[in-house]
Amino acid sequence: MALKAVCVLKGTGEVTGTVFFEQEGDGAPVKLTGEIAGLTPGDLGNVTAAADSVAKINIQDEILSLAGPHSIIGRTMVIHEKADDLGKGDNEESRKTGNAGSRLACGVIGIAQ
Repeated sequence: MALKAVCVLKGTGEVTGTVFFEQEGDGAPVKLTGEIAGLTPGDLGNVTAAADSVAKINIQDEILSLAGPHSIIGRTMVIHEKADDLGKGDNEESRKTGNAGSRLACGVIGIAQ
């Protein structure tokens, strides 16, 4: 049985989007699809905005899960202003937030039909 979830992203500015999650069963990879609009072209971790300021998402992830003790249901997805330096910067902010800048939009991942 397929498990499905959705995250609607909204911020105070122009960044909006919807990301869909689907998993064919516990232990199977999670497929993420959707779009995030209002971004400036550039790297955002796993997604990159095109010249039209839209990031089209089509990712398959082996670590995420929509079921079990490590489920992402109820967790928050956050879109930051800049690329995450993965804690490899030479300052304290790098270790805390990855120097990713301000939060542009966020949403809670919830169960979908």
